[in-house]
Amino acid sequence: MAPPRDVVKIAVQKRDAIPQLIQLDQAKPLAAVLKEVCDAWSLAHSERYALQFADGSRRYITENNRSEIKNGSILCLSTAPDLEAEQLLGRLQSGSHEGRREALQHLALLASDMTFAQEVISRDGLKRLGTIIEEGDDLGEVLALALQAFLELMEHGVVSWETLTIPFVRKVVCYVNMNLMDASVQPLALRLLESVTLSSPVLGQLVKNEVTLDRLLVHLQVMNQQLQTKAMALLTALLQGASPADRKQMLDKLWQRNLRPFIYKNIIHSAVPMGDEMAHHLYVLQSLTLGLLEPRMRTPLDPYSQDQRDQLQALRQAAFEPEGESPSAGLSADRRRSLCAREFRKLGFSNSNPAQDLERVPPGLLALDNMLYFSRHAPNAYSRFVLENSSREDKHECPFARSSIQLTVLLCELLHVGEPCSETAQDFSPMFFGQDQSFHELFCVSIQLLNKTWKEMRATQEDFDKVMQVVREQLARTLALKPSSLELFRTKVNALNYGEVLRLRQTERLHQEGTLAPPILELREKLKPELLGLIRQQRLLRLCEGTLFRKISSRRRQDKLWFCCLSPNHKVLQYGDVEDGASPPAPESLSEQLPVADIRALLTGRDCPHVRDKGSIKQNKDLYELAFSVCYDHGEEEAYLNFIAPSKREFHLWTDGLSTLLGSPMSSEQTRLDLEQLLTMETKLRLLELENVPIPEQPPPIPPPPTNFNFCYDCSIAEP
Repeated sequence: MAPPRDVVKIAVQKRDAIPQLIQLDQAKPLAAVLKEVCDAWSLAHSERYALQFADGSRRYITENNRSEIKNGSILCLSTAPDLEAEQLLGRLQSGSHEGRREALQHLALLASDMTFAQEVISRDGLKRLGTIIEEGDDLGEVLALALQAFLELMEHGVVSWETLTIPFVRKVVCYVNMNLMDASVQPLALRLLESVTLSSPVLGQLVKNEVTLDRLLVHLQVMNQQLQTKAMALLTALLQGASPADRKQMLDKLWQRNLRPFIYKNIIHSAVPMGDEMAHHLYVLQSLTLGLLEPRMRTPLDPYSQDQRDQLQALRQAAFEPEGESPSAGLSADRRRSLCAREFRKLGFSNSNPAQDLERVPPGLLALDNMLYFSRHAPNAYSRFVLENSSREDKHECPFARSSIQLTVLLCELLHVGEPCSETAQDFSPMFFGQDQSFHELFCVSIQLLNKTWKEMRATQEDFDKVMQVVREQLARTLALKPSSLELFRTKVNALNYGEVLRLRQTERLHQEGTLAPPILELREKLKPELLGLIRQQRLLRLCEGTLFRKISSRRRQDKLWFCCLSPNHKVLQYGDVEDGASPPAPESLSEQLPVADIRALLTGRDCPHVRDKGSIKQNKDLYELAFSVCYDHGEEEAYLNFIAPSKREFHLWTDGLSTLLGSPMSSEQTRLDLEQLLTMETKLRLLELENVPIPEQPPPIPPPPTNFNFCYDCSIAEP
């Protein structure tokens, strides 16, 4: 009889005792279960004991978490959490250094358990640990264990970080600023200051004033991954807590101190694999840096700003006025304005006054910044873009300004510019740390990609939104690959051309439909022989119906027709001349016959004797594409029956049919299309009953055979 569902079979351990195997009734109070366990070992005062999970966490069993006990769990009998907390805190006051170290070690191990942490906190355990940290008598293992235990207790959220005193925080800051310090202390001190900075604005300002950026850079440059990670964590916490102006100043100072190339070389491309925590902090650093672009993105162009008007004129002049020349210098004011307006139109602005295009936010002034950066740092590519599109037809030109504005919006969306940082994301881009001005450099690559895609799609002005959708997909797919440098990004995104995007879309659509799932592919392979036989049968039936062909002379195309068909028994090709306008003759009226057994080979294209000497391929391309011949034995010589198919489809049908007669595979494009269509239809019909049922990628595993096969029911035993 099976045990009740509330009963689980477990083992309970105790030091220097034989373990107990018991059936734990989850409906019974925990105190009663504990008393039974203690009675089995003859232990009095069961209230002084508690049960813990025997794994590394050593969590206490309570009424709240006892449901986590499963069949086969191993528990251990230990001292009750209140008595354990009292004993450990008492040992902290002892004068023995070794006793204090062991107590802290045990305290740090148990502090992650909420039940034990509440007992310690209720007995002023945080104050006692704080005293050890503030005194700093031992700067080695004892201090590290005290910091670890303090952090574990605080992270339960029972006590607010804002309750910490300024002298305590300053003492922890001293540990961070010390040069000679135990390697295990400073990461813990940095972790504590990070929590303080994120939780308390007042204490966070104290940390910002006391811990300099130069000091954090020193910790980042130490080849200790744990210390680097905690220093980066405090750095990002300080940046998040700073005002926008202070954040910009801090980031500018960090970049001046060459933090970016150091991260790129020694953290991202370090020989030691990067941890998840460091990846998150690099994501935060990237987001905060890109966030500096938000004010420009949210600010529209001011038509009354002389500086911004000068920037627009510089953009126009870089495209249409070579250096040192000014074609409009001798023109009247009206003529000069008219010329400028026309050039701004050629530059791709929708309005003769470009300020109206840049009033949209986003992207605001950020689009103008991108265009100016492109014109100044890639002048040849900029001039080529503008002049190339100026020379195209009006409907086929790619508007530079309009494209730049829309592309800036697209990049801001893909890089999440101006969005708040996620608390868990690790999605940073390594190439962001590969060079300065990464956003503008990315724009320079993307605008040239847009022009390339525009030409590949042969787009017109009406296709602008379609082009932007393809460019979005190209950029998003390439960014998802996390290229390590801008050059690698350029290579990968240019390889992802329009044709490749269409292929990927088709593949993904088939995956979504389940067409490319391994079981479906296996089913398609099993269906192929049957469906290919069906196609062969159709091809032979088509040959039996026959086709009218035109005769081709050596000089010009003739109007004479001839008819050819396959006999119903598939043994003879019957053919003969037909008058123009006459209906296809009956097979028995055809005068010529060619036994299929005499056919030796099928020739197509330029291999056919009747088109071999027809001059250039370009002039006779239609003949080469539609020509095929049958080579057969005529006495002791080879002879040919030559065909020019009336259409490409007839060419495929006849060559497939003749290949079938010769026992050769059908290799035409029409066969591939027909087979794919039949496979799709047949597969969907076979899977109709499995609609909305997920199909696994792999077949379920075959279970191992039983240890013995003596499991059959003995019918000879009479039931009572």
